[in-house]
Amino acid sequence: MPTATSILAELKKKGTAQAQKTYARHGMPPEHTFGASIADLKLIAKTIKGQQQLACELYATGKMEAMYLAALVADGAKMTEKQLDQWAEAASDLRMIAEYNVPWVTVENPKACELALKWMKSKKELVAAAGWSTYSGLVSVTPDDRLDLKEIEKLLATVVKEINTAANRVRYTMNNFVICVGSYVKPLSKQAKAAAKQIGDVSVDVGDTDCKIPLATAYIEKVESKGRLGQKKKTIRC
Repeated sequence: MPTATSILAELKKKGTAQAQKTYARHGMPPEHTFGASIADLKLIAKTIKGQQQLACELYATGKMEAMYLAALVADGAKMTEKQLDQWAEAASDLRMIAEYNVPWVTVENPKACELALKWMKSKKELVAAAGWSTYSGLVSVTPDDRLDLKEIEKLLATVVKEINTAANRVRYTMNNFVICVGSYVKPLSKQAKAAAKQIGDVSVDVGDTDCKIPLATAYIEKVESKGRLGQKKKTIRC
C-alpha cells in the first residue's frame, strides 16, 4: 500500500535538474520541488485514486509535485472549508499550485463561491489569485441558472476598477476571469466583452518564461466565432 513517504521517495527518484529549473521559472522555488514531470504525477495518481487521506497527507508535505498529485486525487466535495483554507494558505508561495491545483478541488465544494470571494480579498498575492482562479473555474463548469449573475457582474466591475493596481498574479487571474465569464456565461457575454475592452492589454511580469498574456477581447471573440460561447467544461482538472 503506497504511503506519503514512499510516494515522496518515488517523486525524488523521478526528479531531474532540468525540470526543477523549469518549475523555478514558473514560480516554484527549487526547495519545494523534486523535478518530477507532470506525466509521472498523472501515472502515480491512477494508482492512488480515491485515497482521500493519502492525498491530504501528500499536500501537507509542502513539496510541489506531491501537492499537485494531491489535487489530482482529492475529492473537493469531501473537504471542509478549513481544509481548503489551509490548502490556499499553503500555496501562498507556489504560483502553479495556487492558480490551478487549489481551484481544481475547491470548485467541487459547496462552499466554493464563498471561499473564492474570501480569498480574493487576501493581502497575500497568491491566495487572492487562487480566489479569482476558483471563481473562473466555477463559471466554467456551473450551469448559468445556478450562478449568481449579479454578483459576477459586480466582479467584472471590480476587475475594471482594480486590475491596474492589483498585484502581479492577481492581474493575471483577473484577466482570465473576464475571459472565462465572456466565454462560458452566455447571459453576461456582452458585459464581459465590455469589461475586456476597458482593461485592454494587461501587463504581467511572467519572469523568465515565454508565457503570453491573452488579450481578453480577442480570446472571447475567438470562442464566439467558433460557436462555443456558453459551452461549459466538465471539469477544470487537467
